[in-house]
Amino acid sequence: MIKVLLFAHLKEQIGKSELQMDSFSGTVKELKGYLQENYSLLNLDSIMIAVNEEFCNDNTTLRDGDIVALIPPVSGG
Repeated sequence: MIKVLLFAHLKEQIGKSELQMDSFSGTVKELKGYLQENYSLLNLDSIMIAVNEEFCNDNTTLRDGDIVALIPPVSGG
């Protein structure tokens, strides 16, 4: 199982702060594609991804037990 943590507008779009992915295996890029297709999440190319609290790239392979955080850009003043 992979846990996906959602923040800011991603959390608002889905209505949850986390998703449990019981049968997902693949890369971060494949996960983003899955989320776009199944949850209609947009603009995932501009977000930061952390796996197990370490920033990573689209080629990172996800494994059972990973915690993936999707962190949108933040602005403010």
